[in-house]
Amino acid sequence: MPKCSYCGKNLKKGSGVMFVNNKGQIFYFCSSKCRKYFKMGRKKGKWAEKK
Repeated sequence: MPKCSYCGKNLKKGSGVMFVNNKGQIFYFCSSKCRKYFKMGRKKGKWAEKK
C-alpha cells in the first residue's frame, strides 16, 4: 500500500493520485491539497505527519 509523498498517510486501493515527473520519480498524493502544497515546495503543515 503506497503512502502519500507529502503527508505520509496510507492510501486505500483505488484512491489518490500518482504523479510521475520527467526523471521517472513516482509520487503518490492522498488529496489535491497535498499535491498542490508539494508542487509549491511548501514544508509540511501542522495537519501533515512529521517525518
